[in-house]
Amino acid sequence: MNSLDPAALLLLMQLSSPALPVGGFSYSEGIESAVDAGWISDEQTASAWICDQLELSLARSDLSVLGEAVKAWRIFDTPRLKSLNDWIIQTRESSEARLQTEQMGRSLVEWIKNQDVVDQLRLDALNALSPTWPLSFALVVSSLNVEITDCLLAYAFSWAENMVQASIKSVPLGQKSGQRILATLRQKIPEAVQYALALSDNDRQTFTPGLAILSSLHETQYSRLFRS
Repeated sequence: MNSLDPAALLLLMQLSSPALPVGGFSYSEGIESAVDAGWISDEQTASAWICDQLELSLARSDLSVLGEAVKAWRIFDTPRLKSLNDWIIQTRESSEARLQTEQMGRSLVEWIKNQDVVDQLRLDALNALSPTWPLSFALVVSSLNVEITDCLLAYAFSWAENMVQASIKSVPLGQKSGQRILATLRQKIPEAVQYALALSDNDRQTFTPGLAILSSLHETQYSRLFRS
């Protein structure tokens, strides 16, 4: 069995850590609104919600873009990178969703500036894009000698941890419930990643109207913990 280079593995772990200073913990991506609406009320409904979001939203959109963006960064295809970044921005269905991907993208740029992980030419190209979160993440991992599948697994697990923590705080749930949900997601993430890698540009989509409605409602929701 081939193992990852230790430095590459540790950087992937750092990027997927909740301690990464990009603010992912401050977004619930509709979970807080779903709790307010009564759609999520316990461990079972929270688990079902996050698993559905993984399969119907993340795998069909951001994970697919991430895979293509890693390839584009490795050959420095700037027109392709701009097209992918524009797609992310244009398919955000609420101001909150766009705020999240742009804020986290900018925050990762600031992190990159203090790390010796990418060259200045590529960092300048990223800044010129008004970078979204998937494009910024893709730049960092593209510098590593790792499979694209591993890059997507790290990205998806980082997202999963944030969603589980949002559920723990919003429902609320106990830590054991959160760990059981993560165990379920561990089983589903590899399949979601393979699905994302197989999508063409024409197949990629973000049709999740229920999530978009909840995101819009959250903008005026009373007493919020999260930014989305």
